[in-house]
Amino acid sequence: MTTFNDLLRGHYAADPHRAAVVLQHAGQDDETLTYGGLLAAANGYAQTYAENGLQPGEVVVLILQHGRELVAAFWGAVLHGAIPSIMPFLTEKLSPERYRADLASLVSITKPVAIVTYPEFESEVRSALTEGDSVRRVIITDQVAPASPPDFSLLPGSRRSPADIVLLQHSSGTTGLQKGVALSHEAVINQLTAYSQVLNIDSASDVIVSWLPLYHDMGLIAAFLMPVLLGVPLVIQSPFDWVRAPYRLMQAVSKYKGTLSWLPNFAYNFSAQRVRPRDMDGVDLSTWRAIVNCSEPVRFESHQAFFEKFQPYGLKWESLQTSYAMAENVFAVTQSPLNGSPATEEIDRIAFIHERMIRPVTDGRPVVKMMSSGHVLSNTRVRVVDEHRRDVPERTVGEVALRSDCMLTGYYNRPDITKKAFHDGWYLTGDYGYLSNGELYVTGRKKDMIIVGGKNIYPQDLEALASEVDGVHNGRTVAFGIYDERQGTEEVVIVAEADTADPVEQQHIADAVRQHVTKNSAVALRFVHIVGPKWVLKTSSGKVARSANKEKYLEEQGINGMD
Repeated sequence: MTTFNDLLRGHYAADPHRAAVVLQHAGQDDETLTYGGLLAAANGYAQTYAENGLQPGEVVVLILQHGRELVAAFWGAVLHGAIPSIMPFLTEKLSPERYRADLASLVSITKPVAIVTYPEFESEVRSALTEGDSVRRVIITDQVAPASPPDFSLLPGSRRSPADIVLLQHSSGTTGLQKGVALSHEAVINQLTAYSQVLNIDSASDVIVSWLPLYHDMGLIAAFLMPVLLGVPLVIQSPFDWVRAPYRLMQAVSKYKGTLSWLPNFAYNFSAQRVRPRDMDGVDLSTWRAIVNCSEPVRFESHQAFFEKFQPYGLKWESLQTSYAMAENVFAVTQSPLNGSPATEEIDRIAFIHERMIRPVTDGRPVVKMMSSGHVLSNTRVRVVDEHRRDVPERTVGEVALRSDCMLTGYYNRPDITKKAFHDGWYLTGDYGYLSNGELYVTGRKKDMIIVGGKNIYPQDLEALASEVDGVHNGRTVAFGIYDERQGTEEVVIVAEADTADPVEQQHIADAVRQHVTKNSAVALRFVHIVGPKWVLKTSSGKVARSANKEKYLEEQGINGMD
């Protein structure tokens, strides 16, 4: 068994001049980092970590944006044997107060010993720290040691064992970063071995192109660790540049003859709607052999819209693929076969919603078109179980459970939630789906989670924020997601109780809720519904009954919804 450092040493020894990462920034020339250049820059960070007293096995949090410093700081931690964890950077949409609270929460639970950031962001970081917390050093990017060729025999990371934790993935939730998924060298390498076989990865011919953020498992594993560790050239651009101009991904695929990319479902719709013909002049997408739909429920309609838009530029239908993945399994659990298109089936909508059974459609009955997330990876086993943890028959909806040789070591410093996540050695995902003909169809929510643009949104966080607004009854709010066909992802709806029946006052409260939630969470909230007292339904134990409230809202609005 090998470690990250063994793989890096191998690439460095074989050809230090081989391109590893191409960094793209809007309005700037592309910057190519060879393995020699990448590891020299990383070595500068490794030396800096050592000079600041960081020990192998200690956690360092990286608060950096897309670019050379983030890449070097991450791999520098690996060379030093420290455990890197990438935290999302503060954006204009988030309030600094909420961001500081998130950072303070991460520090209190994860207990990092150092934080790396930019000079201009140092005061923001320090304002979230308290006397006596775990952080011993705030390392500033302009104080890092110069790049220099690494001597692997002297680097502490070379003495780490396969079972040692190599990184933390903090879940990209709504307002907090309290669940750090701890992954070992061997877990990640086992995942990459199994996943690269299914993808038929060829380091001599493949090129991965991505805009995905590195604090999310899809971007971190599939579009960062996998290419660098397996020797596949990576072209990566800023997610902010992509949102402003999604055609940049297509242009990069064309320029570098990209072969593999990963996208959340919403990105298919977003690209189909926002990219204009004038931005595609001379673009050739014929080299794209797989674009993998992942991180939120996959939709056939989104694939169709994407294909119709980009077929004229060489995109092949069979390039559109699917996967089911989660950070707790490093990344992929399933993958659709690349020698064809993902399986689809039309099922009886009423039986699906009310009976959780998958039945063929009969004449006159409403239809749901389901798309498979593919076959289970060779090193992973999947079961679908009921609430008593018993296997359910094929084509019956239940909770997806899995086990593999690439599971998380645990939630970092959280043995309580780690224990709750497993049953008899099986990880309980909280996602719902069914098996059919050896393939997994993912159908439902991760517990009460809402998935917006690939981000996991916890409704209770949004409900708490809405309750902070003047005029809203504390604890009498409910948040849920409704799938938006046009956007290809879910939209969040918040229903909040208030005393006033005056439409003007209700509108003012709705506007205040919308602004407060958008400012203090990862959600750009659009839909707020103000209601009178006793509207919100609760369970006998006093918990908000989100599914029942969603159905009530849909009935009142005259919307035909699907769970």
